[in-house]
Amino acid sequence: MASNRDSIASNPAPANEDSSADVTAAVEDLLNSLSNKFAGVSSEIFAKMDEMSRRLDNLEAALLESKNKEAGSAPKSS
Repeated sequence: MASNRDSIASNPAPANEDSSADVTAAVEDLLNSLSNKFAGVSSEIFAKMDEMSRRLDNLEAALLESKNKEAGSAPKSS
């Protein structure tokens, strides 16, 4: 049993390097995952903003058309 302790004590670096590599890989995976999620959410937000802009443009056009129809059909008083 002493020989196992001696080999671990004399050579702790590889286990530490493996742990460091595992943590680094996990952090990189997490960052990649977050980056992909952020990109997805960003594109969804931009798509919704484009849709809202299109709907507002349509609403504005409909209001202007309605206003013009009312102005054209209103009796003129002179």
